[in-house]
Amino acid sequence: MVNVKGGTRPPWVGLGAAVWLQIASGNAYNFPLYSHSLKSVLGFNQQQLTMLGVANDIGENVGLVPGLVCNKFPPWVVLLIGSFSCFFGYGVLWLSLSQTVQNLPYWMLWIALCVATNSSAWFSTTVLVTNMRNFPLSRGTVAGILKGYGGLSAAVYTEVYSALLRNSSSKLLLFLALGVPALSLLMMYFIRPCTPSLGEDSSESYHFLFVQVTSIVLGVYVLTTTILEDVFSLNVLVSYTLLIIMVVLLMAPLAIPVKMTFYPSNRGKLGVSNVSVQDDSSAENSEPLLTPLSSSANPGSFQEGDEISEVDMLLAEGEGAVKKKRRPRRGEDFKFTEAMVKADFWLLFLVYFFGVGSGVTVLNNLAQIGIAQGIHDTKILLSLFSFCNFVGRLGGGVISEYFVRLKAVPRTVWMTCTQVVMIITYLLFASALNGTLYAATALLGVCYGVQFTTMVPTASELFGLKHFGIIFNFMSLGNPLGAYLFSGLLAGYLYDNEAAKQHSATCLGPDCFRVTFLILAGVCGLGTLLSIVLTMRIRPVYQMLYAGGSFRLPQSSSH
Repeated sequence: MVNVKGGTRPPWVGLGAAVWLQIASGNAYNFPLYSHSLKSVLGFNQQQLTMLGVANDIGENVGLVPGLVCNKFPPWVVLLIGSFSCFFGYGVLWLSLSQTVQNLPYWMLWIALCVATNSSAWFSTTVLVTNMRNFPLSRGTVAGILKGYGGLSAAVYTEVYSALLRNSSSKLLLFLALGVPALSLLMMYFIRPCTPSLGEDSSESYHFLFVQVTSIVLGVYVLTTTILEDVFSLNVLVSYTLLIIMVVLLMAPLAIPVKMTFYPSNRGKLGVSNVSVQDDSSAENSEPLLTPLSSSANPGSFQEGDEISEVDMLLAEGEGAVKKKRRPRRGEDFKFTEAMVKADFWLLFLVYFFGVGSGVTVLNNLAQIGIAQGIHDTKILLSLFSFCNFVGRLGGGVISEYFVRLKAVPRTVWMTCTQVVMIITYLLFASALNGTLYAATALLGVCYGVQFTTMVPTASELFGLKHFGIIFNFMSLGNPLGAYLFSGLLAGYLYDNEAAKQHSATCLGPDCFRVTFLILAGVCGLGTLLSIVLTMRIRPVYQMLYAGGSFRLPQSSSH
């Protein structure tokens, strides 16, 4: 069994460490920073580069194995595997790009990129599963914070790339191969399952607000410094100073456990005392007839509990009669196979697939979209998308959490609203009107971010936290699937056809992506309809879970 850390402070230490690991998990967003060097140094054509982009997305989002492993082993094991994945994958890419090892085959680099970016899945799965179990009553807020920092990671890496690495793609790959694993090894001790607080705590909301505000300050700061470095030529001293300030802002969430150390609350001490007394009494005096090993009873558990005998699982509560085991209801803990036969599971998957699949298509081709519309320096465009993606992720978590507690509004309402906005955004992209590119990019970034932080807590609320790791990672397959279908096949094919008409390798003008944008608008139209159906179906579940204005852990079925 994994030791569960008691006390009110350790979950906040873990959340502060998780912020750094979420930044580390954004290493896949660096592909636009070094892809041009892969093309020029290694002599790849645009189609080969596009397929490397697909490998980047596949590695980042295929997390079924991490989802299974996080239920069997403690968090440090999952983080250790992610560290090795990052080291070996980016190490191979660095050896090739730096010409330390020459003539590595294309297929080997494709696999190396998959392995490298798959570290993102190991990192993000660990921090999401652990922290949502540590804060089971604030799932939307926690998902918004962590996914928000993950979205902001692209801008953080851009700052490191410009200020510390002086725009060197080779140095960036070496930094990813050595620096990211070192960070993971440093933080793995602090990511651990803790005794969750299952009562209302007013100080907790203020702590979350502090983390949200500091993350917004960080986002604005990074976007501002990126623009300044692009417009002005800053000397090395100024660049390093800006970088140090960014690191200090990243450390801000750790101020909460520091404050709790010097100013401990009486409520926190009482909570710890109650937990220990309960553990002792349960060990000595009583043993319940029916012990549901679920996230409802113990959200911090990382064990399956499959060794429990069938007799124990079938004992009836109260009279001791044996009853047939019932299937879980929505809101309780589902096994992955049980969730897969539910219509809501596939509706959520399709809605998420249409939203992020269309969004990642624009993200993967954002540099080419900018060049086609006459913008040759796309760094600001990428930073703008990254910042707005962060705003969408953080804001999606905050807004959905507020309304779900106020009126039990299903979180999927916000997926519906943002996909309607995405339809308008794609039509704006297709029109290619002067001055609309930056506005459309900003809107898309916000809507794209909301899809992430809405899907994550929704999946946990519908299907429970016990097997959340694998369920969440299966949902995440919508991202690489969308990248392959809409970006690798659709957008790439139409772009090359239009470039061939212009007798050039680089396509210029609004026609390069116009048909693609119109198709993506239709895709989001279908996603909107499915999201409305899903929202209507799960509304009773949210009315049950959030009756009275706060989350209630349901009585879980035993299985």
